[in-house]
Amino acid sequence: MTYSPDERALFADGATALYDEIVMNEGIAESDPRIGTDGPDRAPFDLLVEIGLLQRDKDAGRWMPEDPTTVQSRVVSPLSHQAAQLLEESSEWAKAFGSLSQSWRRSPLSQARGPFSYLHLDAIGPFLAGLVSEAETEMLTAQPQAGRDAASLAAAALRDTAALERGISMRTLYQHSARRSSFTAKYVAAVTDRGAQVRTLDEFFNRMIVVDRRVAVIPASDDLKSAVAVREPSVVAYLVDIFERTWERARPFNNRESTTLKDIAAEQRAMTIRMLIEGHSDPVSAKRLGVSPRTYAGYVADLKAEYEQETRFQLGYAMGQAGVSGQEPVDADDA
Repeated sequence: MTYSPDERALFADGATALYDEIVMNEGIAESDPRIGTDGPDRAPFDLLVEIGLLQRDKDAGRWMPEDPTTVQSRVVSPLSHQAAQLLEESSEWAKAFGSLSQSWRRSPLSQARGPFSYLHLDAIGPFLAGLVSEAETEMLTAQPQAGRDAASLAAAALRDTAALERGISMRTLYQHSARRSSFTAKYVAAVTDRGAQVRTLDEFFNRMIVVDRRVAVIPASDDLKSAVAVREPSVVAYLVDIFERTWERARPFNNRESTTLKDIAAEQRAMTIRMLIEGHSDPVSAKRLGVSPRTYAGYVADLKAEYEQETRFQLGYAMGQAGVSGQEPVDADDA
């Protein structure tokens, strides 16, 4: 049986904490109100039972914890098998669509459509796969936010490593928050081992891929359900210039030196301050930092503690009195 991303999130955010507590207490009573029908921990409790991390001891009237190492393979192995199948299947589909895409681009119809082509939903993936397969020299990509799931990152790794092995150069930009994603770290390891360069930045930027500086693919809507392929040379050159300027300010993904990590923390702190001062809502601010609303709320809580304030209004006033704008030069020693 495989589990959904929502169940994995419930497991990470609630079930693990409940499991830790049960282990420390050597079990939990069946009558504990927290795991009752309407109890606050009922959902994570049910998940622990379903996974097999809790077993009922009828004689003792308690639920007892099981060794996670004996349960992990039952959950992880089906996902790994499914990922391998998806990779193989996506590769075959990409090859099939790649041949069609080449035929289309050589046809008079393709030229008649002009320098802008709109793509929707399921048409985006095959188009990108075909475009990357035809790359001759270079790929530039920008990937805001770390929320790419394992399957999409695995497919991207297969597509991009194939291009790199053909000798294509590749540079990719992420936000700093991507450094906390284990899936992204595995993807970065796979592509950097083959010569790609990956950097991160505190700023928010839009998703983009540029191939051979002749075609750029950018979002056509905020929900990312549509995209536009741009072949107009002047527009592509403009997008490349933006990428190059952003690249110069970014920090290498694989740089784990303490000074770099402190600088990154300071940059995220400064951007949180700017979001607060500009009055953005939590969802918007979290999106611009590339983190979850819960993580962003934690950043705000840290600032409240730092300035010894209880409300956001008080925090804003205190920062204003101190002349803080979030535009100050980053000083790692202050992070």
